[in-house]
Amino acid sequence: MSALATPLTVFITLAALVVALPWIMEALRRPMNERARGDAPGAFAQLSAGNTHYQWHGPRSTRILVLVHGLSSPSWVFDGLIRGLLAMRYRVLSYDLYGRGFSDRPRDNQTLEFHARQLGELLDAVGVQVPVTLMGYSMGGAIASAFAAEEPDRVDRLILLAPAGVSYTPGRLLATARDWGRLGNWLWGLLGGWQLMRAARADAAKPTVIEDLPRRLRREIRRRGYLAAILSSERHALDRSHKAVHREIGAMYIPTLAIWAEKDAVIPVSSLGEFAAWNRQARQEVIEGADHALPHTHPKPVLAAIREFLREVPE
Repeated sequence: MSALATPLTVFITLAALVVALPWIMEALRRPMNERARGDAPGAFAQLSAGNTHYQWHGPRSTRILVLVHGLSSPSWVFDGLIRGLLAMRYRVLSYDLYGRGFSDRPRDNQTLEFHARQLGELLDAVGVQVPVTLMGYSMGGAIASAFAAEEPDRVDRLILLAPAGVSYTPGRLLATARDWGRLGNWLWGLLGGWQLMRAARADAAKPTVIEDLPRRLRREIRRRGYLAAILSSERHALDRSHKAVHREIGAMYIPTLAIWAEKDAVIPVSSLGEFAAWNRQARQEVIEGADHALPHTHPKPVLAAIREFLREVPE
């Protein structure tokens, strides 16, 4: 019995270790606390679901543009656009969605309503009382659209970069984790960081204004709650069509610009046709040669499209 028990015990121990490994890895990650925020630029607002990190860029102005980032990259994904936006006489507000960057990691399901509530509460907290131009990238485009449809009096223009809510193709690992329930949690906890780093290295190999992209993303992955936030948003915020939202935005005549990337494998450029049917008032542009990383790989043509849109839609 003892000769058989030892291999069996070893096997059971190893199996238990493999099952527990994602949670062990998560426990070893650094929590988002005051120490982790020691080198954070900008400021923090205490909102209903936790602390939100934000930054103002540019001098005080009543012309305000708010940046809403996407699923995995925090507000620094817009670094290549901010100077150009300031040149358009905007004061720019960027912030980190819950679970990303220096913001808190609440355990709420990260639905579109959850994300839109964070945006509205942040505008209240920083004292924004005038309508703003909203720019949303990828999932941030879905958040910005949902907010605009819900609170149209607070939005004077809507700029969408490869917005989610039309067609969307996540990576195979993330899609599998999304659909597999608790087993998906285990799978994403085990391999999600590796998959995101692989994508970051591929993006960094392209011409990009964020040359240290892998280092920045590695820092995110090493923070507790980041991977869970991505999977939660994938399950609860990216699970629906925005047909009704965009029809409502079009009916309210909120000036809208949608910018697509010609070689986008995540939000395909073919989305432009369906989007046009939903909102015939919207202006649309395609950035040639760009893929889903267009904010930091093609900032100049993105800014040129925005500049032309603003000329056509004066205040």
